[in-house]
Amino acid sequence: MVLKFGGTSVSTAENWATIAQIVQNRIDAGLQPVIVHSALKGVSNTLESVLGQAVSGASSTLLEALRTQHFTLAEELGLDGKALLGDTLHELEQLIAGVRLVREVSVRVRVRIMALGELMSTRLGAQYLNARGIATEWADARELLTSETRGGRRDERSYLSATCGFDADDELAAKIKSYGKVVLTQGFIARNDRGETVLLGRGGSDTSAAYFAARLQARRLEIWTDVPGMFTADPRIVPSARLLVALHYDEAQELASAGSAVLHPRCLSPVREHGIPLFIRSASAPDIQGTVISFVTEEVEPQVKGICSRDGLTLVTMDTVGMWHEVGFLAKAFAVFSNHGVSVDLVSTSETNVTVSIDTEDGGLPEDTVIGLVHDLEALCRVRLIEGVSAVSLVGRKIRTIIPRIAPALEVFEEERIHLMSQSANDLNLSFVVDKKQGERLVGKLHTSVIRKTGGSAAFGPSWEALFASDKAAAHAGDAWWVDRRDDLIHLAKDRLNTYVYDCNTVRQSARALLGLRNADRILYAVKANFNRELLLALDEEGVDFETVSPGEVEWLEKVIPDLTADRILFTPNFAPRSEYEWGFAKGLHVTLDNLYPLQAWPEVFAGRQIFVRFDPGQGRGHHEHVKTAGVHAKFGIPRFEVDELARLAKDAGVEIVGIHAHSGSGILDPDNWRNVAASLVQIAQRFPSVRTIDLGGGIGIPEKPGDRPFDLARLDEHLGEVRESCPDYSVWLEPGRFLVAQSGVLLTRVTQVKGKGEMRYVGVGTGMNSLIRPAVY
Repeated sequence: MVLKFGGTSVSTAENWATIAQIVQNRIDAGLQPVIVHSALKGVSNTLESVLGQAVSGASSTLLEALRTQHFTLAEELGLDGKALLGDTLHELEQLIAGVRLVREVSVRVRVRIMALGELMSTRLGAQYLNARGIATEWADARELLTSETRGGRRDERSYLSATCGFDADDELAAKIKSYGKVVLTQGFIARNDRGETVLLGRGGSDTSAAYFAARLQARRLEIWTDVPGMFTADPRIVPSARLLVALHYDEAQELASAGSAVLHPRCLSPVREHGIPLFIRSASAPDIQGTVISFVTEEVEPQVKGICSRDGLTLVTMDTVGMWHEVGFLAKAFAVFSNHGVSVDLVSTSETNVTVSIDTEDGGLPEDTVIGLVHDLEALCRVRLIEGVSAVSLVGRKIRTIIPRIAPALEVFEEERIHLMSQSANDLNLSFVVDKKQGERLVGKLHTSVIRKTGGSAAFGPSWEALFASDKAAAHAGDAWWVDRRDDLIHLAKDRLNTYVYDCNTVRQSARALLGLRNADRILYAVKANFNRELLLALDEEGVDFETVSPGEVEWLEKVIPDLTADRILFTPNFAPRSEYEWGFAKGLHVTLDNLYPLQAWPEVFAGRQIFVRFDPGQGRGHHEHVKTAGVHAKFGIPRFEVDELARLAKDAGVEIVGIHAHSGSGILDPDNWRNVAASLVQIAQRFPSVRTIDLGGGIGIPEKPGDRPFDLARLDEHLGEVRESCPDYSVWLEPGRFLVAQSGVLLTRVTQVKGKGEMRYVGVGTGMNSLIRPAVY
């Protein structure tokens, strides 16, 4: 059997103790382990950096850092690092000195340097296992694997991203068996037919292990990494992603190719060809069952198994009327890609257009290759490149048959620009190519809509949260005020069926977090979020101002905070009667106009006044359709194409526009939203010299459940700083609502009944939409 251990798994003494136990267990089961493992964590990246610095002639401390990293691990393992690795480190220093001298690096030298990471780590690994009493033979992978020469491949890529054959190799199997003990070798490296070192591409250790498993006809391949299997989405993006317990080779191949980073896409063909089951496990959590990939799976029903995102793609779009009914156009175009050694991934065609995505394998294509590709394609058609896009893919079985079922989930693309949509010929993949910045957000939304959190297919295991976040979640929950004050809350609920309870300290903490932003001049609380008297008083004491939408809210504020001055209130009526604008001006409030109609119909009301104007940023965002407040389907704000008309009306009425405002929605977790809104508003503000304030609205999202990532206020502050730096004359305002109060309140209710129905359990409570409408509606 073959075991592969990734860089994280081989970088600590604790993990090596686990590895030794795993290996011993396989020996006790009557198997002969062949171990393939990677360089220590981060070493390949460090070697790349060392090369870059050497080419530029810059001095570097990275070589010493590499030495320290390896010697430290050797010491923790009880080994003599200098004796084991001294010669290899000396070779590395000599090679780097040569690169620094000539200020360039050939592909052959680059490959030799990159291979040293695996050679050093495996020396430590083999020696440690021998020291633990596990007889282990260190083997050089370059003497066991020989790369193939593939037509159409550029010479450089044949060194950096080589491939090897994976037919059964009786001679190799006999050699490994003759050792009669554990064999430990390197991933990532092989040799070519000239005896030179070649690399199998970044992440190629998975592929190395698969080559060995296939050629040795191993009973199984185990890949031990830092996650215990493949999940329905990247857990870093979607903490509720579920473990995929069992997958068919085809499904695993699609997930890996679509962006799941657990496996290298090339590692599945060798084991599939020979029917070798592949197990994915975690060295840091060896008791978790992980994922098994094989031909044997109980899942036959149509089912989405995962949502993936793959970044770094480039689209090549080819237009010409001449391709219509022309025989051989695609053959000619694809021959150009082949001649330049460029792999094509997704394809979409029409009568006059063909658009393809370039497979940026192993970190992208050299600029000269892209230039040459475009030049040759232009002999056939008009060519346009769309760079920096991502492919978001739904992967599963019989995707075509479940499109009607998942159609509501596809609404997330309604306001996104889709550059290309592709359905795979094998009915396992439906992909959408979108701008890169939208990729992660769309993955999260699709996952929430398509993948069940519990139950469902037997292929689905527990969620990432359930496996790993329980301790963290408990600690997180312990910080929540309603957990700390559980006994007080239960006492309050004894005599009440339902009641609201608020914690003012939580409100104050949220207010201080926003008031602490260096680049926000004013924070205004959107009173519509919660008008509780004590909460309003707490916010006032902290120095927060207020945003209102009706005379009733303003009058309530004046009642709760008698000394509140009009200058601290922004009044933003929407579709209001004439009298409300007159009332707002009479009160001395900052009045916002969000429609041209009042200025057209009642110019005398606004004559000589200073006003704010709310614009539509063009694209709504938020945690639900009902809270997206921009775009053509939202009633709020003046569209940008009416700016000229606004300027004319304002001039005619003698109105001074002193502030401009926009609001995209509620529950937005991406700080980039405010940078985009600011960029739009700054362009508009430059049309009106009297503008002194830019109000970027609110909508700052909050964690909804344990495991969710909090909003990145530091990044927001950086974006606001960019606005301040480029436009120092403008004051920057924010007007959050939920962010300030949502985590301060709880609704206490009592359980009325419980019942079961199959695998589902229902808990009845004494409240509903009458007490808290938003969760029911959203």
